Amino acid sequence: MRAQIVAGNWKMNNDLSETESLITSLKGQTKTSNAEVMVAPTATNLFSAYNSLKGTGIEVVAQNMHFAANGAYTGEVSAAMLKSVGVQTVILGHSERREYFNETDEMLAKKVDAALENNMRVIFCFGEELADRKSENHENVVESQIKNALFHLEASAFNNIVLAYEPVWAIGTGETASPEQAQDMHAFIRKTLANQYGEEVADSVSILYGGSVKPNNAQEIFSKPDVDGGLIGGASLKAEDFFAIVNAF
Repeated sequence: MRAQIVAGNWKMNNDLSETESLITSLKGQTKTSNAEVMVAPTATNLFSAYNSLKGTGIEVVAQNMHFAANGAYTGEVSAAMLKSVGVQTVILGHSERREYFNETDEMLAKKVDAALENNMRVIFCFGEELADRKSENHENVVESQIKNALFHLEASAFNNIVLAYEPVWAIGTGETASPEQAQDMHAFIRKTLANQYGEEVADSVSILYGGSVKPNNAQEIFSKPDVDGGLIGGASLKAEDFFAIVNAF
């Protein structure tokens, strides 16, 4: 049985007091599904969030990390630094990191390697832009991103990898891929994994949908057989909305 996961990516939002306030609200919510719940505060608030959420069943994860263990990389954090404050999972390859910080598939392959070498779990993001979708090149783009960053790995590495498909044209725009479009792409992703690593590996990997999931569409999206949860942006900043999505399972 694949893990069902709902992860909230808070992006560059919430200072320390706002983070503490949101965490207090999260603690007041009731979980009625079996989904794993994760939240990704900004780096400055990871330690505080970890301490506040310890024992609640809500995992604190990081939004990014560097591939190097240490060195002259001003402003960056390493896997060991994240683990030292209790973080065991990291989001890598988010479309905003690719777009604004020029992260390439090759760089992301090194980040994935570093995370796995430090026994961390990876939520690996990928997805096409609107032009790719309109030109019907979206499957080629997604396949390339997955192969370039992940297909150097042994099959066993996928025990610690969660995939997150992000149609870039549906992030922060209010647009959402239809549940059928999401299912079609998730099925394609699983087939791509199966072609490389076999059906057993492909069937075991959780694939999240990350494109404007909201309380009013989560249940229909999550009902699709190859959609195992969501990577949630804006809706994760409101505790009630976020848990409505968690409980959509």
